[in-house]
Amino acid sequence: MTPVEAAFELINVPFRHQGRSMLGVDCAGVLVHIFQRLGLPYQDEMGYPMNPYDGQLEKILDAQPSLQRIDMADASANDVLIMRISKAPQHIAIHAGEIDGHPYIIHGSELHGKVAHHRLDAMWHARVIRAYRIGVNA
Repeated sequence: MTPVEAAFELINVPFRHQGRSMLGVDCAGVLVHIFQRLGLPYQDEMGYPMNPYDGQLEKILDAQPSLQRIDMADASANDVLIMRISKAPQHIAIHAGEIDGHPYIIHGSELHGKVAHHRLDAMWHARVIRAYRIGVNA
């Protein structure tokens, strides 16, 4: 199973801040689900705010034993993308590969109210500030 295949298991699951079940997940919950399905070690941080600040999200991801930071230009299917919605990095998406030459993402989205799969259009692409590869340190 790949990270994208694991993420697809959650498509249309409702959005729920700090959710970790089929009843609801947030963007971090999608990543936790991937770690669980792939049998990879992880540290699940709870109690984080809806809008992480002061580098919280990057600190949490940098400490993950199954993630390694990569150059954004190297990001491809199955990688983790970190996005800035307002000021600080505060959102996680999974690069879902390309369809007809266009990149797609999967993420627990408050905007969509569920785990969504859609094109990484110009608006979403401009938000991407970091990328991580799953499983490198496992």
